[in-house]
Amino acid sequence: MWNYDKKLEYPVKIKNKDLKMAKFLVAQYGGPDGELGAALRYLNQRYTMPTGKTKGLLTDIGTEELAHVEIICAMIYQLLKGATPDELAAAGLGANYVQHDNSPFPTDANGVPWTATYIATLGNPVADLHEDLAAEQKAKITYEHLIDLTDDYDVKDVLKFLWAREVVHYQRFGEALVGVYDLLDKKKFY
Repeated sequence: MWNYDKKLEYPVKIKNKDLKMAKFLVAQYGGPDGELGAALRYLNQRYTMPTGKTKGLLTDIGTEELAHVEIICAMIYQLLKGATPDELAAAGLGANYVQHDNSPFPTDANGVPWTATYIATLGNPVADLHEDLAAEQKAKITYEHLIDLTDDYDVKDVLKFLWAREVVHYQRFGEALVGVYDLLDKKKFY
């Protein structure tokens, strides 16, 4: 099933240490609107989709979201590279250092650990696709906020790529929803 190319979907080459940005960026790893939750949401929802096309779409986007987890973790790691324990503590990352050193760990920007309550799957294709549309919009807005918080070109470049992928995912989910409605109309399901 997997063909792992051993390179990121988009290159991450951050040159400057920025602990504050790393702390903010972790929201897109383990926060309620982050990539980890999106990946698991879509990979779980695919089983109850009514067509092979919608199942495939959720599989493809869910898998891509896992690639985005890799990108976010690479960004966090590079932003923290070379940080001392004192610098981490001063940036509010002392607790992360105690338990994880400089390794990324899925939390929100406040340090609250990722939880499965962030993912929604109802088993109804219409409800689930609406949930997915909302999730992509929230992730897009979060990326916009993150872009506003940095002047680092290397960071902004990657964030803009991820932002653009959220837009594409939103469009694909909208198309899938139209297809599901068409299918339900043919079956006279109201």
